[in-house]
Amino acid sequence: MKPARSKRIIEQPHSWAQLKNGQWVSESIQMRLDEWSPKLFGYHLLKLGGLSCELASSHCNIQHQVHMDIENPLHTVIADGYDLPFLEKSIDAVILSHQLDYCNDPHRLLREVDRVLIDDGCLIITGFNPVSWMGLTRLLPWRKNNLPWSGRMFTPNRVKDWLGLLNYQVVDCEQYAVFPIYKYRTVWTWLENSMGEWASGFGCLYFIVARKRTYPLQPIKPHWRFKRRFYPVGLNYRIKDDGECPPRS
Repeated sequence: MKPARSKRIIEQPHSWAQLKNGQWVSESIQMRLDEWSPKLFGYHLLKLGGLSCELASSHCNIQHQVHMDIENPLHTVIADGYDLPFLEKSIDAVILSHQLDYCNDPHRLLREVDRVLIDDGCLIITGFNPVSWMGLTRLLPWRKNNLPWSGRMFTPNRVKDWLGLLNYQVVDCEQYAVFPIYKYRTVWTWLENSMGEWASGFGCLYFIVARKRTYPLQPIKPHWRFKRRFYPVGLNYRIKDDGECPPRS
């Protein structure tokens, strides 16, 4: 397994228009985001990255929504994803759409997101699955240097392992789009559904919803006890001898 951290320069997309079939990918994510948006509660929502900024969240109950990116015109905050300009535990929900695929250090990015996310906050992550038809085609020499194949794709299980180390509970994980063909999508969707759940592991896209769980540290009382030492107990007694009583011990 290759290390998550990379030293090579990775081109990061700031709009879905930069990706081939980007409109279809964003629509598939939008459909799933519309399902989860009403379940998000709090005061502040962070959309990290240009791809996240272009996703609509009008059905979300969180009114204050921050769009953070460097080049996307929809941004409201310009900052580096590795150094978020927010206080610790100040964000209620974060949308991280395809950001792990195009960053040099995904561990650092997740730790920074974890820093600003409140306890029991919600994190939504989307990305490309390398164990799929799209992941295999990036091995072609004329595609590996072009978007979206130039990114670093991580399997959903690997992403879930990273979340587990940060004490996140994966609420939902969906893998879909076994056939990444946007034309005649109805026919391909019917064929994908007829293949059953075993084919979902080879889906080109994944949609993960996780909750941040913080468990307080409480001291565990030992079940065993020290053996009590035996001490003689002094008794009050009186001896009738010349009318005197001995002193008490």
